Parts: sequence; C-alpha cells; structure tokens
Amino acid sequence: MLFNALRGASLRCAALPRMAPLQASATRSIFSIASRSRIVSTPKVLAASLRSVQPVSRTSILQILGQSRLHSSAKSSEPVAVAANASPESDPLPILPSPAVGGWLMASAALVLAIIVVGGVTRLTESGLSITEWKPITGVIPPLTREDWEVEFAKYKETPEFKLLNHSISIEDFKSIFFWEWSHRVLGRLIGLAFVGPLAYFAVRKKIDGPMTRRLFGLGLLIGFQGALGWYMVKSGLDQNLMETPGSVPRVSQYRLAAHLGTAFLLYLGMFGTGMAVIKDWKFAHGKPWSGANGDIAQILQNPIVKRIKIASWGLAGLVFLTALSGAFVAGLDAGLLYNEFPLMGGRLAPPAEELFDPRYAKSANKSDLWWRNLLENPTTVQFDHRCLAITTYFSTAALYLSTLKPAVRSALPPLANTAIRAAFTMANIQVLLGISTLLYLVPIPLAAAHQAGSVMLLSAMTHVLIALRRPGVAARMWRAAKAAGKKQQ
Repeated sequence: MLFNALRGASLRCAALPRMAPLQASATRSIFSIASRSRIVSTPKVLAASLRSVQPVSRTSILQILGQSRLHSSAKSSEPVAVAANASPESDPLPILPSPAVGGWLMASAALVLAIIVVGGVTRLTESGLSITEWKPITGVIPPLTREDWEVEFAKYKETPEFKLLNHSISIEDFKSIFFWEWSHRVLGRLIGLAFVGPLAYFAVRKKIDGPMTRRLFGLGLLIGFQGALGWYMVKSGLDQNLMETPGSVPRVSQYRLAAHLGTAFLLYLGMFGTGMAVIKDWKFAHGKPWSGANGDIAQILQNPIVKRIKIASWGLAGLVFLTALSGAFVAGLDAGLLYNEFPLMGGRLAPPAEELFDPRYAKSANKSDLWWRNLLENPTTVQFDHRCLAITTYFSTAALYLSTLKPAVRSALPPLANTAIRAAFTMANIQVLLGISTLLYLVPIPLAAAHQAGSVMLLSAMTHVLIALRRPGVAARMWRAAKAAGKKQQ
C-alpha cells in the first residue's frame, strides 16, 4: 500500500508542469523507503514497478542500484571489479597468485642458491670430474658396496685428472671428492622435482594465470637444460686429448663453466624476482601501500628523478651480473691463485702490457684473436678484468646510494626503494671484503664459497631495488580497485 501511495503521489506531481523537479525527488524517496523497508528484493522488480515514472530512465535506475547496494548478485566473498561504465554483470577479476605461490618460488630460489654454493665447493675441492657418467635416473643411488666403489674408482682412474694430478689418491680419498659431485647432482634433481610438481598443481588448480604459467614453464625447461649443460661442462674435463697437450691442466672449460653458472644465476633471478613480485602484489591488492608509498604509485614512478634512478638501477644490475659472470672465468682458470695482493698486482696497479696481452694465447696466424683470447683465456688478464669490474661495480653502487642522500631524491623515491638501495650498498661492501680476503688468503674454500654466495646476494639486492621501482601487476591493481569500490558501497 505504501508503495502504491507513493507511486500515485509521484504521478500526480508529474501532472503539474511547474512541479516537474519533484519527479526525481519522489523517485529518490521511493528508493530510500524501499531500501529501509526491504520491499524491493531484485533490480527487475524495482524497474518494473517504476516503469510508470517516465522521466526516469532504466540506466538511471541501474546506476542508483549500483550506488545503493540494493541487490547483490555474488554469493562469494571475493571482491568484484566495479568500473564507471560497468555492466550489471561485471567480468570476473583476473587470477591473483596467492602468497603460497610466492613462498614456493622463494623456496625454489633458495635451493638454487644452495646448489650454486655446493657447485662452488665441488669445484674448489676438485671434485667435479670424479663421476665420469651422466645417469639422470639411476645416478641418484650412490655406490653402496665395496665392489660398487671399486667399479667407480676404476672409471675415475681412466680420466686425465687422475693420471696427471691424483694418481696417488686412495679409494677413501676418492669417496670424499665423489660425495661433493654426487651431492651437487642430486640437489639439481631435487630442484627439478620441487619446482615442476608445485607448478603443475598451481597451473591445474588455476592458481596462476596463463602468462605466468608459461613463464614458469620456461624456468622448468631451463632447469632441464641446466642439467644437460652441466654434463656438457664435465665432459670437457674428461677429454683424453688433454693428455696430448703439453702443459695442459685437466679441468673443465672456463667457457662452459661460465655458461653453467650464468644459467644458474638466471634461474635464480627468475624464481626470486617472480616470487617477490607475487608476494608484494598480494599485499598491495589487499590494501598495503606499494613500496611504502602512501600516494599514487603510478604518479610517483613518473617523476623524472625516479625514472633516472630506475634506469641507473637497471644498468647497475647488469654490471653486477657481468662481474659475477667474470668470476666464473677466474674460477675456471684458477686465476685467483695469481697476484695475491690488493690493490696492486706485482707492485703495480696493472701488470705489464706484454703479460696482459701475451701473444702465446693467440691461435690465428695473423694474431687477430690476440685481444679476446687474452681477455678470456689468460689467467692474469682474467683476474685483472675481474678486479676492474668489481671496483667499478662497488663505486657505482656507492654512487647510487649517495644519490639517495639528497633530500630531493630521497623524498621522490618510495621509502622501500631507499631501503633496498641501502641494502644493496651494504651487500656490496661485504662482497668486496670477501673478494679481497679470498685473494689475500690464497682462495680458502670457506671464503671462496662465501664470495660466490655473496655475488648471488648482491644480485638479489639489486632485484629488490628494481621491484621496488616497478608498478604493481595488473591483477593486483584490479583487485585493489575492486576492494576499494566495495568499501565505498558499504
């Protein structure tokens, strides 16, 4: 009765030309009373009841419905995206990976860090050539009996390393070096299982979207490629031609070692960076400020100062990666055992030019390969290059940090970006100290392994800087907007 009386009043008011503005007022009264008394239950019933009020369009009714929350079509508690021109039935929100996905990726990255360290120890203990076959499945089981150990030891006795360097070791000594190489290989298989299994689960359960599934599937393929690349590297140290080359040392190719380590770095960065981005996107989508900034992050990132810092951070991250990769050449050529002093080399800032670019390393008749072969094959030049890159990296990191001390830069950057840059500079100091100590003390295993791990941690710090200077993902922005719209409607 109340509804009919109000509708009649609205129609009578519409008959008076000078009282036309009362139509909108009467209509709003209808919505207000209906909302309080719960008379209206669905948009269709309300729209049908108001068809007699001609000046009010159906579009206006739907707009009012969207603002007053008279009807809820969603039964779940998930936020619904609301746009200014959205239809009554909005499209579902994109998939937002949960913190479980981020945690799994960070744990996978930690396993990759572990295998990088174990691989460094394997090389430092000269254990990498102790297993002469690649058996991806059965190789998981180590020798269990005395006879099994005798068989493996007999295979090792055929290698150039045993004949030229380790011909006097016992079977007990062989077990020690075998253990490190076996642990390295088993850890690689563990990483594959720990990554591929959860990836399949998250993909099937639609916990990650298509693009992320493809990217992570690419990382899974990279794990398999890394295993094959590792065996390709080991084969270079088992080549019998080393016995026929005067002055040759039985060790793996520094080129293959650098490729193997560089791939491990890329694998780590892919897992670590994606995992950190997933966790930060989830927090942002659920109301946390991005990088600690309270304002509009998109507007903050458009600041010319922030753009310059971001470009510099990308350049510095590339320099850190290049410096770490040059360390693989130092390790592959045992260049760390030369010139064990710092900052001088033989009492000079740089060795003589004839030593840095020794003609004996050139293999072409016209010496056209003199420069690049010395850069990559001459231990003295390789160590000098690594020093130069490390010093450049350190001072570049220091310059980036000092720039954030300027009030204009510090206030323009998101707070977390300032913190990440400070952490990167701190890690650069630690890494320099580890590198110098490793050199001065003739490459002891604990310091050398810590120095290799430090390169990964510095890469992690620079990755954190870059993530702090990026926008949240599209899915995170949409979820945050949906939650904000939902709060406004309550």
